Amino acid sequence: MSKYATGKYAKAISDRSGMEFPYREMVKEWNGAFVHVSEYEPKQPQLEPKPQSADGVALLNVRTDRTEPATTVRIPDNGFETYEAGSRIINVFSPGHGLVSGTTYRFRGPPTISAGGNVFQYSNPQNFDGITGANIAKSTGYAITTGIYKNDAAITTDYSTSNYFHFTVDTDTATSGSVKGGGYGCSVGPVTIEA
Repeated sequence: MSKYATGKYAKAISDRSGMEFPYREMVKEWNGAFVHVSEYEPKQPQLEPKPQSADGVALLNVRTDRTEPATTVRIPDNGFETYEAGSRIINVFSPGHGLVSGTTYRFRGPPTISAGGNVFQYSNPQNFDGITGANIAKSTGYAITTGIYKNDAAITTDYSTSNYFHFTVDTDTATSGSVKGGGYGCSVGPVTIEA
């Protein structure tokens, strides 16, 4: 292995300025240039950026969306109203009901406990204006139409379709018409829901 001189009295020419400097005051830059310490320039940090990983997209411990169970929509107290005497059309007031026109829904009275005291069930809405609660709560349900029925036509403004719907009962007819009833705790929902 060869031995190098210390350069105690030696001079060196800077690669940057071309000036002469004492050899011992010279340093080598990152690019290989031999320069005086006063001319030394460190490497620009942007020439060697820190590696960046991609942003995380997937989540840890994810689960699939659950299927929401079918639920009922509450009908305010005495939310049923007969259209006119001799008619089977019933208007229902249920703010923001979200029901779909043409779909069959079942009406239910308030939840109650069976005679044995251990089974929850729905009772029938109260009878009113010649319409029986049992007919309203028919197990096969009724197809509804959104909007309120007045003057022999369905009114389908934005307000009426989002807050009212109507249906036609099978057998009963109204005695007087324009009578509200049904009682408290009534609801409407899919035919398949059980207490």
